[in-house]
Amino acid sequence: MNSNIVILDGGMGRELARMGAPFRQPEWSALALMEAPHFVRQAHDAFIAAGSRVISTNSYAVVPFHVGDEVFSRQGAELIALSGKLAREAANAAAAPVKVAGSLPPVLGSYRPDLFEPTKARELLAVLVANLSDHVDFWLAETQSSLAEVALVREVLAQDPRPLWLSFTLQDSLDEQGAARLRSGESISEAVTAVINLSARAILFNCSRPEVMASAVHEASRITGQQGAVLDIGVYANAFEPSDNKRGANQGLSEMRKDTDPEGYLAFAREWVQLGATLIGGCCGIGPEHIAALNQAFNLKK
Repeated sequence: MNSNIVILDGGMGRELARMGAPFRQPEWSALALMEAPHFVRQAHDAFIAAGSRVISTNSYAVVPFHVGDEVFSRQGAELIALSGKLAREAANAAAAPVKVAGSLPPVLGSYRPDLFEPTKARELLAVLVANLSDHVDFWLAETQSSLAEVALVREVLAQDPRPLWLSFTLQDSLDEQGAARLRSGESISEAVTAVINLSARAILFNCSRPEVMASAVHEASRITGQQGAVLDIGVYANAFEPSDNKRGANQGLSEMRKDTDPEGYLAFAREWVQLGATLIGGCCGIGPEHIAALNQAFNLKK
């Protein structure tokens, strides 16, 4: 088992809700930035205290899809910059080195490759990049549903020299051959090849059921080795009830499953690490207590 595991953070939105921060649909995690940003800093601090060595900016929901066109036009740049500032301050205050990932979401809607439109997406991504740039160590395009989405991210980043991580969300079930696929239907093999061609440093899989992640990691490891590429592989799954992984963003709050408590989630993570993953964290419903269990298992015994 690889002992060089980098521990990521967990799901910001559900952690804010659990802490009692302002939280509702459709604003999701952006509402705390708008009304009580100190909660965002507290959530970052909690994940760092649990063992996270990479934290993501709370910029995922600062897009018109969540906050509306008017709010985004009036406050979007300011809120995005605030998300970067809060993460940077938390990382700088940490006792151990912590990196800040600039979160670049699927700007036109999560789980919806059919809504992707390059011209509009390019405009929104440009605002995110411009206002996060002063605060982040690298870029994390996350919950991406298709290869078109990640190709545009690379285009918008242009010559930015910082590392790029590309993270995909997966279909809820494996295909007839037992393979994981992107929500667009594209294969893991195609995704790995695209990530390599886009000069990204890592391919990750996030905001999907833990059960589909092992297949994706296995295939990513195989293709990476086959192509002789140097590419980190990562996973941060969600804790949604299986039926609620079909629920689109802004379609109500999903229920959390009971078998992804810290020990249950750690059991999944051990398999991902055995298959070649070196970046491990959590998405929706995975809190500091889960991160602490991951850190204890993979790092504190060294």
